[in-house]
Amino acid sequence: MSILTTTADGILTITFNRLERKNAITGAMYQTMADALRAAEQDTTVRAILITGQPEIFTAGNDLDDFLNNTGEGAMTPERPVFQFMLALEACTKPVVAAVAGAAVGIGTTLLMHCDLVYAADNAKFSMPFSQLGLCPEFASSLLVAQSAGYTRAAEKLMLGEPFLAQEALEMGIVARVLPAAELLAFAQAQAAKLVKLPPASIRTTKALMRRARTAHVRDTIAAENEQFSAMLGGAEAKEAFTAFFEKRKPDFSKFD
Repeated sequence: MSILTTTADGILTITFNRLERKNAITGAMYQTMADALRAAEQDTTVRAILITGQPEIFTAGNDLDDFLNNTGEGAMTPERPVFQFMLALEACTKPVVAAVAGAAVGIGTTLLMHCDLVYAADNAKFSMPFSQLGLCPEFASSLLVAQSAGYTRAAEKLMLGEPFLAQEALEMGIVARVLPAAELLAFAQAQAAKLVKLPPASIRTTKALMRRARTAHVRDTIAAENEQFSAMLGGAEAKEAFTAFFEKRKPDFSKFD
């Protein structure tokens, strides 16, 4: 299974499990995660959610073969599995813990903005290379990264799209703590277990109040980003970027205004 889901001791654990493809995410994987989150929302025995990957890598982001094969008219509508997953994650009323080791590319970093407790291994590497692909930020990252890290550092990460390491992610407020890789998963599991033992209504209310001011802004930003993202996906710059990726060469954007 490319996504493993297990429920034990009040914790739903969602694990990226496609190591042979660097945990690149397909539409089917997004759908599995969306379904798991929605089911957990209705399951009173689930009191916390943990999202993790493998010790070598969190996720390489979208599986570009799968992504492009499923791109067409309406490809970025809310009915698509990636939207189903991200909207379910943003709407989740229960606390979500993330444990990140290795690379977290694209949506691998974006999804962390919608989690509550985020922990990184000292081998973690984050990147949001949307501009490098002729695209733009997604799922409110243009808003949430700037809110967390400040405009100038967010501009550096979102415009240049270059990778940054765990310590910088900590300074930016993207993660709460950096741990040795060997200790990461156990620590995140222990944090989730603490949440399980606390009064559930209190945790849900605290989360709702903390997110209250941002909810409408997040939804508006997702809509605005998606409008631009969808238009750019069919554009010449994105075509050059994706063609260069599959041809294993550097893209040439010199001909574009």
